[in-house]
Amino acid sequence: MTSFDRSLPMILNRALDDIMPDYRELFARYDLTEQQWRILRVLWSEMRVTSADLSRRTLLPAPSLVGIIDRLEKKGFVSRVRSVEDRRAVYIVPTAKGRALEDEVTPHVAQIDARLRNTVSPEDWQHMENTLRKIAAAAAAPDLPKASNG
Repeated sequence: MTSFDRSLPMILNRALDDIMPDYRELFARYDLTEQQWRILRVLWSEMRVTSADLSRRTLLPAPSLVGIIDRLEKKGFVSRVRSVEDRRAVYIVPTAKGRALEDEVTPHVAQIDARLRNTVSPEDWQHMENTLRKIAAAAAAPDLPKASNG
């Protein structure tokens, strides 16, 4: 069996613990949580998204998403807009204030990202992305053998 320190969950958790402090400090400067950031980040690239799609894209459970969107709406960063084509559909959209936040925060995020990317070669970075995608896809596959309970 792989040692605890070399297990994939610990490698990933350790990497996240080492990477996130700079991002968390940045988000805190703008009174944002990591979850709020994820939602805004998706909205800045998609313009309008349903709650179900936001849940899928941000990996946030739908019940939690409601409260997070409520708080972003109170801060004036997003609004809910009912679809004119399908009145059952409600889209989450960034407001002008949310767009202004994007313009202000994005350069800082780009600096953090560049610093992290510069720690390895572009080829190593691409290899890491590809490898993690393969592992995630394999783990999500229904035919992946599950560990036995015995």
